[in-house]
Amino acid sequence: MEPHLDAARIVLLGAAALLAGGVNAVAGGGSLVTFPALLLVGYAPLTANVTNAVALLPGYLGGTVGYRRELRGQGGRMLRLGLLSVGGAVLGAFLLLKGPPSVFQRLVPWLILGACALLVAQPWIARRVAERTRSGLGLGEVSLALAVVQVVSAVYGAYFGAGLGVIMLATLGIFVDDSLQRVNALKGWLSLVINAVAVVAFVLYGGVAWVPVAVMAPLSYAGGMLGVLVARRLDDRVLRVAVVCFGVAVGVRLLV
Repeated sequence: MEPHLDAARIVLLGAAALLAGGVNAVAGGGSLVTFPALLLVGYAPLTANVTNAVALLPGYLGGTVGYRRELRGQGGRMLRLGLLSVGGAVLGAFLLLKGPPSVFQRLVPWLILGACALLVAQPWIARRVAERTRSGLGLGEVSLALAVVQVVSAVYGAYFGAGLGVIMLATLGIFVDDSLQRVNALKGWLSLVINAVAVVAFVLYGGVAWVPVAVMAPLSYAGGMLGVLVARRLDDRVLRVAVVCFGVAVGVRLLV
């Protein structure tokens, strides 16, 4: 039975979607806000996961639109890595939808805690990425290593997705020789592709809860647009600590 969404729960989901759209546009980790929010209002983990993917898709679109200037001249990368991402996302969505729900429920706490660890490491990852791009240590347009890593990232992104942006920012920064802003824009585009493939599968087969989607989708788009424009001017340390603490609390609660 679908939980009742009163005004307070609707406000909670809307605020979570707005924040998650901005967080995803800047670095990634927005699902650590919205997925626990959906659990909190009463949705089962699998339903919350597929609903979260559908609700955040406009946020990835908003971030990509906001970053369109940085994406100019990256058409080749976008096409090749996008096609690899489609393949990985199809596999990830298949594993989620066809695998036993009990397996996903057992994995969820560890996936959340792992995503929190990635978010904690994100400043260090960003520094390392910047060093790589400044020193010209990228390994070419689309090397075999990058192709493999991107497919694996896409599988994870469609299966769960929290922390996907942090993972891809790190891997793209290592293998793609370009500025951090352009790498971040590419990360946002690939996140959009992976999420779009997963959403198609979830809408066709996955039992999406549409009332939360109607509340969250437009606000996640607005958050994605605002994230590109505003979030870099803010001190993100407080936001990161709050999101990580929230995610850890949810992960531990699910474990016990």
